[in-house]
Amino acid sequence: MRIINEIKSSGMKRIISTTAAPGAIGPYSQAVEANGTLYISGQVPIDPATGKIVEGGITEQTTQALKNIKAILLAAGYTLNDVVKSTCLLSDMSDFKAMNEVYAQFYTSEQPARAAFAVKGLPLGALIEIETVAVKQ
Repeated sequence: MRIINEIKSSGMKRIISTTAAPGAIGPYSQAVEANGTLYISGQVPIDPATGKIVEGGITEQTTQALKNIKAILLAAGYTLNDVVKSTCLLSDMSDFKAMNEVYAQFYTSEQPARAAFAVKGLPLGALIEIETVAVKQ
């Protein structure tokens, strides 16, 4: 798979886009960098190869959302170690423990600050959406 990273700069702001993660499904950017801080839009568990939500439950969906975040971080020149804050939106708080187990596999040390909320619904019927903020160390 050929990965295309597009970085558009306008003054103090860079727009980040990569085909290694799903494209925006609305009027927003995958990520925006401003003054050394990267803001990644909420990632739902869409497989960029198919454009569809991955099959399975919260484990598979959390894994895909975090893979999408990792791909955007890499496209912008960041790593998971640069992540300082995550917000996890869950369609059902009973999935919290299983989500946490997958999350811990991606953030193995110096874990970012995090909030987790149950919400009434997520785009495309997803079980999870994760937004991320990273800062160049």
